[in-house]
Amino acid sequence: MQQELITRLEQGRLHDPFRLLGAHPSGKGRVIRVWMPTAHRVRLEGRLPMQRQTDSGLFVLELSAAEFEALPVHYDVHWDDHDGNSYSQVSPYSFDVLLGELDLHLFAEGQHWQIYEHLGAQQKTVNGISGVQFAVWAPSAERISVVGDFNGWHGFRHPMRSRGGSGVWELFIPGLQQGDNYKFEIRNAHSGDVFGKTDPYARSMELRPQTASRVFDSQYQWRDGEWLQQRAQFAWHREPVSIYEVHLGSWQRNDAGGFLDYREIAHRLVEYVKWMGYTHVELLPVSEHPLDESWGYQTSGYYAPTSRFGSPDDFRYLVDHCHLHGIGVFLDWVPAHFPRDFFALARFDGTALYEHADPRLGEHRDWGTYIFNFGRNEVRNFLIANALYWLKEFHIDGLRVDAVASMLYLDYSRNEGDWLPNEHGGRENLDAIRFLQQLNHEVHSQHPGALVMAEESTSWPMVSRPTWMGGLGFSMKWNMGWMNDTLDYFSKDPVYRPFHHNQLTFSQMYAYSENFILPFSHDEVVHLKGSLSGKMPGDDWQKMANLRLLLSYQWLHPGKKLLFMGCDFGQWTEWNDSTGLPWHLCDAPNHRGVMQLVRQLNRLYRSEPALHQRDFEQQGFSWIDCHDYNQSVLSFARHGDEESLVCVFNFTPVPRQRYRIGLPGDGDYVEVFNSDSDWYGGSNLGNQGALRVDPHPWMGQPVSASLTLPPLACVVFKRTRAGTEQEQPARVSR
Repeated sequence: MQQELITRLEQGRLHDPFRLLGAHPSGKGRVIRVWMPTAHRVRLEGRLPMQRQTDSGLFVLELSAAEFEALPVHYDVHWDDHDGNSYSQVSPYSFDVLLGELDLHLFAEGQHWQIYEHLGAQQKTVNGISGVQFAVWAPSAERISVVGDFNGWHGFRHPMRSRGGSGVWELFIPGLQQGDNYKFEIRNAHSGDVFGKTDPYARSMELRPQTASRVFDSQYQWRDGEWLQQRAQFAWHREPVSIYEVHLGSWQRNDAGGFLDYREIAHRLVEYVKWMGYTHVELLPVSEHPLDESWGYQTSGYYAPTSRFGSPDDFRYLVDHCHLHGIGVFLDWVPAHFPRDFFALARFDGTALYEHADPRLGEHRDWGTYIFNFGRNEVRNFLIANALYWLKEFHIDGLRVDAVASMLYLDYSRNEGDWLPNEHGGRENLDAIRFLQQLNHEVHSQHPGALVMAEESTSWPMVSRPTWMGGLGFSMKWNMGWMNDTLDYFSKDPVYRPFHHNQLTFSQMYAYSENFILPFSHDEVVHLKGSLSGKMPGDDWQKMANLRLLLSYQWLHPGKKLLFMGCDFGQWTEWNDSTGLPWHLCDAPNHRGVMQLVRQLNRLYRSEPALHQRDFEQQGFSWIDCHDYNQSVLSFARHGDEESLVCVFNFTPVPRQRYRIGLPGDGDYVEVFNSDSDWYGGSNLGNQGALRVDPHPWMGQPVSASLTLPPLACVVFKRTRAGTEQEQPARVSR
């Protein structure tokens, strides 16, 4: 039996090296075995020479019971290599198992939400000896070793112990510390293939193109306790949420064209975001990824902030600095798929572990990626614990979940015959549905006030409704229908807009079926789609006027707001992820004007309850006139609990004089916003700051006014003094 174990150890096939290595009974004493394939000579505690048992590097020492009792429980191993260099280390094989049975049980059940505190690389002190506990899930492995700089990346030096049916392997290695690089060397039990893998739970990784995991334990001292207390009470339904979407690698760069680090970004970004008036930033995925051009959407290190911009604690500083200045931080999160890069999750233990084996379930043809197997407990646990990890360990305020539609449908972007139906014969991915519901339940219950937002591009029902109602449980959903209709309308020459008026009005047919975010995201300004300003028709002045009108329409329409960087100053070219934004454009009056407009829209949005209190309620909106397609004019009122705003849009370059609209009540109406102001680069046509109200009912409203509509512009009016009679709620015009 012993010889069989030795043979398997020498072949790199021994699943539990503790059966052979370490201290074992031998007659009336003990035998200690040490596995040192690179050693020329080995001594125990620096004074007890060990005998070489095999040429491959197995050394033994026979001790009497008394001699063994005189040794420390965790004994030092000293060795000299063939070049005469000397080393020493406390034996890893003198330690008992560290992972508890309850941890393994919960993980197997898919219910261990702090599993990242047990798997991966954990710095620990065991019986007064500091080191790193390594643990990894790989049920189809025959042998796993920890390799790194500390052992010359030699796969036979530190084989791990299998924890049986759990599929988990562990090993405590004394003496390792912060910053040590490592990987897992895995031998597949079926094929015998041997390969290196990064740690799925690694908290830090090397800078690409290097791929090693790195031991990391946070030392950061948070300062945002007050923010977190307030966030728990965040009534986001009725509060302004204006999100600035940012790709850290191309928002700004240093003078040499290189990346800024997280701390440099923190100060520059906070200064800009505060000045512009956004409430939140949303960061394109910062989880580690091998290819810059993927922007983080093909993730190789789910638990590791990318080292492109610094350490994990540097990223914590960015989040903390945002919170100290009243800015929330959302993170793009990608649980739908992962890349095929073999050094990471793909075929992790030589089998389809995190993904489906059948390509009809496990491969995204469009993106060349693998799809997570949401039906596997340990995979769901990996992902849900990861979401909670970002919220707990990095104080992230919410997650935007990428590509939800691709998760919900088994036939997503697939041809007939290239997908497998569910157990009921349908196209719905039942495992993914359960996963999303469980994800949202755990996030909302464990982190009150944190938001989870779905990028879901279909008409799947109840995306943002509670799970107890049968919904998916998201806080909000991106309104992709509104975005597509709106951009398509604005791309048309105004002469054709009367024939597409319904693209503006149709959104009210479903605007309150979900809690919607109105997004103009990075997806709309890449892959030859052009910039927002480039989509607009007309000459340069009209393009900018159209852009100002588009952004005004977004901010005044019901729904929370999201705008991608660069769109808020009207850059002409589409987004280029390999350079910084063209900030020099802001010196030009027309671009500076767009920036000033977005700044003022944020001020208006945050200061006027009518624009955010009832975003998700039909009572927060009423049409004044949605039928004037001939002149491409639209007018509606936004209602808060106590006040209302009247918003009027002219989608043509033709000024409209003496244009009469109905008003929801008598009183004084002040023009509080005009996108044609010369402050924004417009022609400065308007209503001299106020309206003269006539006691004539019009458009189903009790009173009316004649106003001037500037070209390609929006004007907003607020009633500052009510009439003497009690006003009735505005009647909806159809």
